[in-house]
Amino acid sequence: MLGQDRLQEIAERALRKATADQTEIIVTSSNSLLTRFAANTIHQNVSETDVSVRVRSIVDRKTGVASGNRFEDSDLEKLVQSAETAARFQQPNPEIQSLPGPQPVKDVDAFKEATMSFTPMQRAVAVESILTQSRDHGLEAAGAFSNEQQEFLIANSLGVSAYHRGTVAHLVTVVMGEDSSGYASASALDVSNIDAAAVGKVAVDKALQGRKPTELEPGEYTVILEEEAVADMLFMLGYIGFGALAFQEGRSFMTGKLGEKITGDNITIWDDGHDLRGLPLPVDFEGVPKEKVILIENGVARSVVYDTFTAAREEARHSTGHSLPAPNGMGPIPINLFMAPGTSTKEEMLASTERGIWVTRFHYTNPVHPVKSVITGMTRDGTFLIEDGKITRPLKNLRFTQSILEAFANAEMLGKDLKMVKDDWNSLATCAPAAKVRDFRFTGTTDF
Repeated sequence: MLGQDRLQEIAERALRKATADQTEIIVTSSNSLLTRFAANTIHQNVSETDVSVRVRSIVDRKTGVASGNRFEDSDLEKLVQSAETAARFQQPNPEIQSLPGPQPVKDVDAFKEATMSFTPMQRAVAVESILTQSRDHGLEAAGAFSNEQQEFLIANSLGVSAYHRGTVAHLVTVVMGEDSSGYASASALDVSNIDAAAVGKVAVDKALQGRKPTELEPGEYTVILEEEAVADMLFMLGYIGFGALAFQEGRSFMTGKLGEKITGDNITIWDDGHDLRGLPLPVDFEGVPKEKVILIENGVARSVVYDTFTAAREEARHSTGHSLPAPNGMGPIPINLFMAPGTSTKEEMLASTERGIWVTRFHYTNPVHPVKSVITGMTRDGTFLIEDGKITRPLKNLRFTQSILEAFANAEMLGKDLKMVKDDWNSLATCAPAAKVRDFRFTGTTDF
């Protein structure tokens, strides 16, 4: 970790070299450590340390961006010149108003020393607890265990200076049999809260239970969705429609629906970058403090999230602190999503289901019709038939094509616990409960 003072010093040196009307600097320092395993063997330990500098220049309402990972004076000068040159060759955007000015940012203690000091040997011991279970049952385990830290500072020529640092540990495994697989994962700010052996047991049990899967005809079924599947749907809602740009352009399921009922009464969804149950980020990538934004409240559409640009397009609107790093064509996106839990356990959901499908997680989820919140994807790594309140047999995976809002309108039970589900490829995390949903639409089958 370079620390706030060092990042501030780098940003100030870059700002001193700027000649644009307005300039923004983002300095990011990261340290990522990872143990990979496959075929019941650890095969890779890697560590990556990096410092990156991103410059956004605004010249006559034209924007240019450049980034690099060297921060000597000459390197910063070249980077700033590159961003300013890029800006001068763009078309002006009359809707560009200004970068934000300074605002107080509430600090969130998301840095855990136990995570930062977690060694390769400690990761290896944890992973071995999974591999031993896999070997003992004639299965093959693959996956990764990572611990990482990141700090960043956003500064601009209007006086913004905002800093944040945090840690996260993430363990994921897929355990394979000849004709089955099981998945499990765990994420935490503090690596001490991850029980690798318990994660391995879940994946191994699913792989064993999934042997000799059978086919099931497509159709509408009651489903019990584990937290990973619900988190996938929440993330997709954020991606396709909880942002102001999609809302303003009429591409969002929220457009024209504010104040209207769009899901069941038991559905409340919000974004909160300060909640330590998730992966906190108290400031956005323009240096604007994040606000807690209620998106859906007891089934009623309430609001979307804004950055500086989209807020300026509406009268008396301000940024809610949801900008992504420039250049960004998606507009603001909520990246700290939560769904309110219910009162049920997954065991109670199972016992209450006469006939349905148990879904561990989704795979390759993609939007089909954003305005209707329709997505498609497949089940994966643990799909089972439920009959008379019990899991009776494993199923081959199914393709679904389903409106998320319709599914949430049909949510009969919600889990009483939230799980932080971290995206495997970036620093996003969604906190979701399990859910029992009726009339979930499966449109195809697979051979595995």
